Amino acid sequence: IGIGGDIGMRSKRQEAQKEMKPRMMATTAILATIMAANGVRAFQMPNLASVVSFQPIINSLAAPEGASKWKLRLSATDASELDSHSHDTENKIVLEQKTWMFQNKYPIAYEVASNVVDNDANNDDDVEVVPILLLNGFGVGSFHQHRLMRQLLLENNESQLQQQYLIYGIDYLGQGKSWPENCDDGKSNDELNLGYSADLWLDQLKGFIEEVIVPSSTSKKVHLAGNSVGGYLSTILTNRHPHLISSLTLMNATPVWGLNLPGWDGKLPAPPLPKMVGRALFDTIRNEDVIDKYLETAYVHREAFDGTFGDSFNECGTNNNALGAKIQACTESKGGHAAFASILWSAPASERKEGEICESPPTPADFYGALKSLPVDVLLLFGSDDPWCTPAVAKRMHTTLFSRDDVAVDAPPVQRYISLENVGHCPNHEAPTAVAKVLLPWIKASSALLSPTNIDDADQSRSKVPLVSSSGSAEIREPWGDIIAREVSIEESQDLGMIDRIVSSMVG
Repeated sequence: IGIGGDIGMRSKRQEAQKEMKPRMMATTAILATIMAANGVRAFQMPNLASVVSFQPIINSLAAPEGASKWKLRLSATDASELDSHSHDTENKIVLEQKTWMFQNKYPIAYEVASNVVDNDANNDDDVEVVPILLLNGFGVGSFHQHRLMRQLLLENNESQLQQQYLIYGIDYLGQGKSWPENCDDGKSNDELNLGYSADLWLDQLKGFIEEVIVPSSTSKKVHLAGNSVGGYLSTILTNRHPHLISSLTLMNATPVWGLNLPGWDGKLPAPPLPKMVGRALFDTIRNEDVIDKYLETAYVHREAFDGTFGDSFNECGTNNNALGAKIQACTESKGGHAAFASILWSAPASERKEGEICESPPTPADFYGALKSLPVDVLLLFGSDDPWCTPAVAKRMHTTLFSRDDVAVDAPPVQRYISLENVGHCPNHEAPTAVAKVLLPWIKASSALLSPTNIDDADQSRSKVPLVSSSGSAEIREPWGDIIAREVSIEESQDLGMIDRIVSSMVG
């Protein structure tokens, strides 16, 4: 195979162009030629500081008789400009990495996982498209949801139902891979007057659901599931915009967010003192040893995060998949220090409903007040060994949801609480198999608000469908240990001791 033409490059970052030395160009050309001959259409060179993706473009040329000659042109672009895909062909699942523009200004990284659909075997009109949006905790990206995405799709593969699940993960602006285009420690025009706050993330999520998810959803709604601060955001978002949400799942949700420190409103650029404090704290918490200690506290099983087991959508790789390294990589943006200072000084989410203008100064949203007014079905999925969002916190949420009234005309919404024993703060990552086995039947079950027309439908409503087993308890094996899933009754949640009442009231 002869190589003709040139190697053209285009990139927003001049650094990427400078890295392409002549020897690297030659190596890339040879690799691309071999890959193209075997049907590979794109690949990445991870040894570059700025990861660059190459797309071979093959044109067949007239060649002498008995010979074949191809012209191969390579064009390179920054990886962040491309949509990329990750396939698991054996299990027929795929993960797509995409970008969406928030407010027509900020590039937001998101991912969507789905089962590979055989278009010849399925009529699109007969398939119900069911979207699920998984929201992360603080300091991670959508990669923290890869295990759960994978398990949900594998469970759905076994169900043989006419449903196509689209499972979304998204990075909040100022987290993961979602950053203003030209970050400069809070001083660039793209960062001017930008405040990284709960309200900003809530506006981002609402826009994402309306512009990206709803158009492809059969119900024009989404099932929402949030871990940690993702649970906090999920609750406030559902309270503000219930017409967009099919059901809500809270996985060790934090009932508080936003320190609202005095002296600054969190909008960049930062004043000298917050900038100095934010920089010092940020450099401390992103230290490799500090991240490791945090994860040891948050998880029961060290093997679940230290790279012993695969931590990607395709479940391949070993130590390169350590969660700590991924978290640390999220802190490398030129806007990281400024974003952390802004978050540190940011206010809690404001109290407002659909279409309302935020008051000045805003009234902080009451998390438990929002829970009590939610008109949708809510599932609590809590790791019982969480040192922060303890079972007492989960039980308080359970009883608050049980006390809901006047939020539905036909039937009260459902609330159920599944405790996951031997699991810490991040059940989506430490117990993905257990979470998937509970979450999928919850989502598939008919809503209590749909008024079942016969007894069979009633038995499959979210209030009655078995989420664990008929006995209410089940042992589920994860690669790093066994998990006990157990349904907690409302009577058990209401029977809180004095110490638990005090502890749960102190958290929110």
